Amino acid sequence: MEADLTGFNIDAPRWDQRTFLGRVKHFLNITDPRTVFVSEQELDWAKVMVEKSRMGVVPPGTQVEQLLYAKKLYDSAFHPDTGEKMNVIGRMSFQLPGGMIITGFMLQFYRTMPAVIFWQWVNQSFNALVNYTNRNAASTISVRQMTLSYFTATTTAVATAVGMNMLTKKAPPLVGRWVPFAAVAAANCVNIPMMRQQELIQGICVKDRNENEIGHSRRAAAIGITQVVISRITMSAPGMILLPVVMERLEKLHFMQKVKVLHAPLQVMLCGYFLIFMVPVACGLFPQKCELPVSYLEPELQDTIKANSSSLLDFLFSYRQLLFWKYLEGAPGYLSGIIYFPTPLRTTIPLFLFFFCCGKLEN
Repeated sequence: MEADLTGFNIDAPRWDQRTFLGRVKHFLNITDPRTVFVSEQELDWAKVMVEKSRMGVVPPGTQVEQLLYAKKLYDSAFHPDTGEKMNVIGRMSFQLPGGMIITGFMLQFYRTMPAVIFWQWVNQSFNALVNYTNRNAASTISVRQMTLSYFTATTTAVATAVGMNMLTKKAPPLVGRWVPFAAVAAANCVNIPMMRQQELIQGICVKDRNENEIGHSRRAAAIGITQVVISRITMSAPGMILLPVVMERLEKLHFMQKVKVLHAPLQVMLCGYFLIFMVPVACGLFPQKCELPVSYLEPELQDTIKANSSSLLDFLFSYRQLLFWKYLEGAPGYLSGIIYFPTPLRTTIPLFLFFFCCGKLEN
């Protein structure tokens, strides 16, 4: 029996994005690492099916399950703005295999200076490729800015790791194992704001429900960037904090001392187990519909809103997806925005905590 696809919206989320569990299910679906191994022909088929569904001309006999699977493949492999196929390493679905390998080796080879420098460089290079692959098509960020961000983040990570390694030489061994996490967190606190510095300088476009542009808000951009930093740190935190404790105990066992060659593969595998859950959890940490008070916006923007609105606006909403701020759109009497943030989510420096606290709802 042919399925009734009348009114079917392929772009509508399958799960309630107002709940944490619904967001986790959503991101668990689109970050599924198994999609990395899907053939090019199947990905092209998925794109065709999604485009036909949007135009309402799906082939006869098409089932809802087929469209949902096509949308899953499309979201995992094609850029949300341009519709172009992304390189495999930069896709969100590659976060698990790529992240587990890099994180596992960072945690294993933390003792020698060359190893620390090399793996911190590899990690930041991986992050830079992900940022570039998933960049906002409408973003004005230049290659020079991305290069500067990459070198700054790499320098920060290496300097943090090397400096803390030197400071923790006389500390308990477990403390030294936590140095890679400190380096990763510090680098993300620098890398993300620098990658999106234009948003902090110029603000993000704010529109009302009818797509009428209100202006640009730097404060809304600061909230979005803060959430990205917190999310990225959250993604890597459990594995990079708990796994060193586990390995510290395991490596003291007699049989583990006989198979040292297996320590690195074991850490990689355990990192994978953490990331299976933490990638979707971190991506769904903040609701896509983030409520912010209009009173938090810049005074001149508030004046514009009041002048153009027939009713008093109390709040704005910002929507979050995977990577970078894209655009803002509204609901009745509200403002709203969309944020795309890069993977895994990696606390933050006082400045970001300040911005986050400022975003608390005001009555």
